[in-house]
Amino acid sequence: MPSDDVAKRRWRASQRVTAALLVVWFMVTFGTAFYARELSGAVSGWPFSFWVAAQGGPLVYLALVVLYARLMNRLDDRHGTREGD
Repeated sequence: MPSDDVAKRRWRASQRVTAALLVVWFMVTFGTAFYARELSGAVSGWPFSFWVAAQGGPLVYLALVVLYARLMNRLDDRHGTREGD
């Protein structure tokens, strides 16, 4: 069982990673909607803003999930708190 100091450092690092990824999520989700009117043009007959929201958003969300899992595993390894596989 890790000491309280290790647990606190791991928790703070976990919060920083989560906060950073939430900022990226927020920018992708609301940034696309906010700037959609300014994104002019068409891709295969669809407005570019629709294409970005419909195709790019889910790809970024998937990348965020994978990145979160990798960063948390690395954090667990660094602090010696990783559970057995």
